[in-house]
Amino acid sequence: MAFGLKRRTLIEWKQLAEQGEIAFLTHFWIDERFPGCTSVTKVACADISKLESWGARYGLKPEWIHRRDKYPHFDLLGERQKEILRKEGLEEQLSNLGHDFQQ
Repeated sequence: MAFGLKRRTLIEWKQLAEQGEIAFLTHFWIDERFPGCTSVTKVACADISKLESWGARYGLKPEWIHRRDKYPHFDLLGERQKEILRKEGLEEQLSNLGHDFQQ
């Protein structure tokens, strides 16, 4: 279940992804399959090759891309989510949700 998402933020994420940019969207999310995870970051790009290359930099496998919709994306959770957002300089996406980035 997703929540805490502003419509404008979602529209901007979709536009960037459609334009072939690597787009990040972080929001509150709860799924019983992932206990302890309270947020997800969706990293999307309409250019699948570009998305695969981006993911390879972080050890993400192409088969992990959700390809079932108009916005192919990786889902980032937990420590990997924090690590990648930190490396991308996007810590504020989690900080805005109240997550702590202590080392």
